[in-house]
Amino acid sequence: MSIDELNAHALDVCVVPITTTQRANFRTRVRIEAGDGGLDSLSWAKCDQPTTVEKAQLIPNPLGLLSLDAFEEIERQVKICLGFSNP
Repeated sequence: MSIDELNAHALDVCVVPITTTQRANFRTRVRIEAGDGGLDSLSWAKCDQPTTVEKAQLIPNPLGLLSLDAFEEIERQVKICLGFSNP
């Protein structure tokens, strides 16, 4: 989630975790279809849990890129969870 300008110089990056466990009571979790972003399984972005990780902990090669629709919905839900936008 962090911007490229920060990513170029920082030792850590801001991410949104992804899970394969669906939780009906979390409406801020965004469904990501299998295949989108290189994911093998139907998954959910945990927009209620944005966090930072050290770049050294990331896998060397990304799985892929999320569709623009999925990314924009994740961005919208993160803003809601952080109180930057209304539901």
